[in-house]
Amino acid sequence: MPDAPPRRAAGIHDTSAQDTARADTRPGRSRWLLAGGVGFALLLAAWVVSGWAGSGRSVDAQRLRFAEVTRGDLVRDIAAEGRVIAANSPTLYAISGGMLNLKVVAGDRVERGQALAEIDSPELRSKLAQEEATLASYEAEAGRAALDAQLRRAEARKVLDQAQVDRTAAERDLQRYQRAYEGGAVAQVDLARAQDTLKKTEIGVSSATEDFGLQGRGAGLDTRNKQLVAERQRSVVMEVRRQVDALTLRAPFDGIVGQVQAVQSSNVAANAPVLSVVDLSVFEVEIKVPESFARDLEIGMPAELRSVGTTYPAKVSAVSPEVVNGEVVARLRFDANSQPPGLRQSQRLTARILLDTRKDVLMVARGPFLDQEGGSAAYVMDGNTAVRRPITAGASSLSAVEIVDGLQPGERVVVAGTDLFDNADRIRISGL
Repeated sequence: MPDAPPRRAAGIHDTSAQDTARADTRPGRSRWLLAGGVGFALLLAAWVVSGWAGSGRSVDAQRLRFAEVTRGDLVRDIAAEGRVIAANSPTLYAISGGMLNLKVVAGDRVERGQALAEIDSPELRSKLAQEEATLASYEAEAGRAALDAQLRRAEARKVLDQAQVDRTAAERDLQRYQRAYEGGAVAQVDLARAQDTLKKTEIGVSSATEDFGLQGRGAGLDTRNKQLVAERQRSVVMEVRRQVDALTLRAPFDGIVGQVQAVQSSNVAANAPVLSVVDLSVFEVEIKVPESFARDLEIGMPAELRSVGTTYPAKVSAVSPEVVNGEVVARLRFDANSQPPGLRQSQRLTARILLDTRKDVLMVARGPFLDQEGGSAAYVMDGNTAVRRPITAGASSLSAVEIVDGLQPGERVVVAGTDLFDNADRIRISGL
């Protein structure tokens, strides 16, 4: 007999008899859920990848400087620290070689015309004596020429007067012979002889008159020549005498002795510097201006100089024609009667040169981006991304630059640190 099925324990029943197999009425639900999850993951990955691809790379905001585009008045000025220098500080030179005798030392106050040093030059003094002797000789020759001219003119005048007396006597004889001939007392031949004698005397008067004029002109030319030679020598003497007087170095104005460049009782050479004199009444301020502002500087531009909290008006008095280490040296001079008292050489003052003022312009703070991009592009913030945008820059001051085109008020611009971007079109900024 076949084995009988096992018997269940009496009184214990499960629910297997009640379970009924049922077919799934939504067969695609699981597939849609799976596809949705995959699509969301792909979208998230695409967003992250697009963010990284769009920005290229990330730069920390702490390494950058930002500025907001605003509208206002752009004051173009130049501010710099200036050094006070003497406007007049000439150096006195030795006019000739010789032994030096100093009468002052550095720092002495001097007055105009005061003797500061003397140079003993025997050579120059001997030359002056020789030239004076030559002048005396030429003057004596000129005087002798004038006397000779007078004598020749007197002799010519004597001959002329004698000729005129002979003509007068001949006229009287002719008149006497004419009356005697008319009375039949003399022959016609005697009358003709008297007429010939008168003509001879007239010729003598004419010749004596011409000779007198020629003698006067010749004597005058000779005298003038001698006088011109003497005058030329007089000029030579005056020049040598001026050089001898210049052996004594005198103060050109009231001031103070600056640097003494020669040693007492030394033998200085001609044209060697001896000492300098500083005019303490007129000072100027020397400043160094960046090369980018050099083309805007002009002599006569208004400026301001600040000393101990007080502002004094000034003007640009000189601009150097050369650029040294990217800077141009300019000088500012105080306006008339506006120089502050108590100035000292090399004292530091704050200088400000006013170039011009542009009203109601779009501007942004000036930064290295202006030089790096040449004023043709800027990085504008778009959220946390810096986007490179072409712009047109205009006039600039030390603190701001005018924006002609490319930016709008309120936009933020990266003004420093753009050298880290490597000219990328988009850069993500982290740490904002």
